[in-house]
Amino acid sequence: MPALNIKPTHKPIKNYYTELKAYTKIGVEHEGAVRTAFQNLLQHYCRRTDRILVCEKTHYTPEKRRIRIDGEVVDAFDLPHGHWEAKDTHDDLPTEARKKAAAGYPFKNIIFQSPTRALLYQNGHLRLDVDLTDPQNLINLLNTFFAYQEENILDWYAAVEEFKEKVPVLGRGVAKHIETERQDNPLFRQAFGNFHQQCRASIDPNLTEAQVEEMLIQHLLTERIFRTVFDNPDFTNRNIIAQEIEKVIHILTRRSPSRSEFLRPLDPFYLAIEKTAAAITDFSQKQAFLNTVYEQFFQGFSVDIADTHGIVYTPQPIVDFMVKSVEHVLKTEFGRSLSDMGVHIIDPFVGTGNFIVRLMQEIQGRRLSQKYREELHCNEVMLLPYYIASLNIEHAYFERTGSYEPFPHICFVDTFDTFGLMDAPHQTGQFAYFTPENTLRVEEQREIPMFVVIGNPPYNASQDNENDNNRNRPHAGVDARVRDTFATSSKAQSKNKLYDPYIKAFRWAMDKLGDEGIVAFVTNNGFVDGQMFDGMRQHLVDEFDTLYILDLGGNVRKGQPGDSNVFGIQVGVSINIL
Repeated sequence: MPALNIKPTHKPIKNYYTELKAYTKIGVEHEGAVRTAFQNLLQHYCRRTDRILVCEKTHYTPEKRRIRIDGEVVDAFDLPHGHWEAKDTHDDLPTEARKKAAAGYPFKNIIFQSPTRALLYQNGHLRLDVDLTDPQNLINLLNTFFAYQEENILDWYAAVEEFKEKVPVLGRGVAKHIETERQDNPLFRQAFGNFHQQCRASIDPNLTEAQVEEMLIQHLLTERIFRTVFDNPDFTNRNIIAQEIEKVIHILTRRSPSRSEFLRPLDPFYLAIEKTAAAITDFSQKQAFLNTVYEQFFQGFSVDIADTHGIVYTPQPIVDFMVKSVEHVLKTEFGRSLSDMGVHIIDPFVGTGNFIVRLMQEIQGRRLSQKYREELHCNEVMLLPYYIASLNIEHAYFERTGSYEPFPHICFVDTFDTFGLMDAPHQTGQFAYFTPENTLRVEEQREIPMFVVIGNPPYNASQDNENDNNRNRPHAGVDARVRDTFATSSKAQSKNKLYDPYIKAFRWAMDKLGDEGIVAFVTNNGFVDGQMFDGMRQHLVDEFDTLYILDLGGNVRKGQPGDSNVFGIQVGVSINIL
């Protein structure tokens, strides 16, 4: 963290006292007003230290009591580094601090502050009690507060970095084990062959043996993390897809005394992660690691898959904005809400589950159980994010309700294959999607008109390298609908980009809605003014009453600054509420 090197002559310090003097001059003393001076000061130094000040953040104590903290200083992983509680000059700070401690507020690094006095508690003990009318005391308070570094968070950073660095080596190590077993173990060779055929029938008829190996690697590398780091020893028994893959893994590892012996070369890595996880009890912090697992596994080991599927984690502020926007539009346009029964919601490209988790936070508590069991839906076609989404969604439900229930409407399926499912070219007769229960989920979802379709579809019309054998595969049903609508209505000569996954996602979502509803996607913004998308724009205007297109820019190829891109990618981005 960069040193602050604060001086009394610095503008933020002088502004703080100027603001307080202005409030005093007009006789304003209440906390809601005078707190803004210190809040502005904290925000300035948060920016200097690559931190974020989140005001009025709600937490739940281990006793399930709801607390709202005036300010929480977090990093890019949403890990908390400090807290702030504002008071006015009439409050007795030691008394207020005792009340907050009894209520379960965090006391690892927290400031209790009024315009004239501040208390700083670190690791549960009073570290500073200072008179803030002296600028030097204010500087000492800020320096001490921002210099605090919690040991388990430092260890967590180290664990994340270790995973990012080692994932290619870890993956290659497991791949070598699998290859040896395929050569020397006839039972595994047969099980692998059967599993490969099952994957081709269920996921993608062009799926290669190498890609199936990768699924097994993802499972092996992450199963222990789910079991130990996230204290979920029954995950592979409860999850309907993990159960099926476990049958193959069992045959793969049966010639070793145990699975742990089979994976012994990876022990140092796992032990480092598990040691750190033991000190981290907040699941939201562990979710940050899950997102790192998701992004870094694919970027570090599965480059082709990352390119084909456009692996990118949706920033939480975008998720928050889209969910709030959908709730607003439901109320203003339809007189309904996310909590209402009959409002079926689907994220067709769920990734790690962030949209569904955020939606669950917006749903009223008394309605959540029924919505969870009946009206929240999502799909994922890649194994690792499917696992992570299941884990995140089920834990979010547990945190809200205090009881565990498997999420019954997450499907392991390519969403585009659910369009005209019975006519899919690689199916004959009855279709099957990995397991009978997963197939039933897909069948049920296919029959339900959705009221809200929300998410972040993949988008990449052109691969980084056109010679790579990882181009987007065709989907006959959706492709035909794009051809008959967007392409037919277009006057452009070249129409190949109309078959980019994000364009197909719009077509799929438009057909998935009933007579009324909302599509909320964050996507490539090329369709907004691109010549070949004229037909698509016409259909958007014809099929929706209102279009909100928030063009966020960030297209490097058009000369827009790359650091302004919300995803850190080359193409521009827009948020679209239709």
